[in-house]
Amino acid sequence: MVLALILLALVYYYFVDQNVRAAIANSQSEEQSLQTQLNAVEARILHLKSLQTKMDELEASGQLTYMGSYNHSKAEVAFLNDILAGTLQYSIDFANVTRSGDQIRRSFTLQYTTANYAEAQAIMKKLCNGSDRCLVGDVNCTINDNGTVTMKQSAMFYETMVGGTPDAGLPRDTAVVNR
Repeated sequence: MVLALILLALVYYYFVDQNVRAAIANSQSEEQSLQTQLNAVEARILHLKSLQTKMDELEASGQLTYMGSYNHSKAEVAFLNDILAGTLQYSIDFANVTRSGDQIRRSFTLQYTTANYAEAQAIMKKLCNGSDRCLVGDVNCTINDNGTVTMKQSAMFYETMVGGTPDAGLPRDTAVVNR
């Protein structure tokens, strides 16, 4: 009888107790993994909420810019002609369009002459704070003998392929694809 009880205890220990302990250990390991994933998701949610708050602040302040869909060049040229309408003279030179993934970059150089520095500064502010996404690069300001100001600068409009229609002027994609 004692031997049968010991044998029954051993069978219980090996087939029931050990399996239950292994299942508990496995569940605890899985719980830790899920907790790590949950922490990562919560951190991402906080980051996204912070970005949304910043976007809302920019939109409320009027500093939010628009990235037009390819081919937005007519609107960009109209914008440049509008801000340069009050200048004494101006020229716009567009370079080749470049593409990286869904992002299109339209580089251009701009030269204009204004009656004074305040007008040149106002044009620069309109260009930087316009509704289209534009990044101004090199700027060269010259005050002429007659008091007029000549500005030479390079800049770049940004567009996106999202919602855009490819055409013959669209360059090939230079983005590195990880495969």
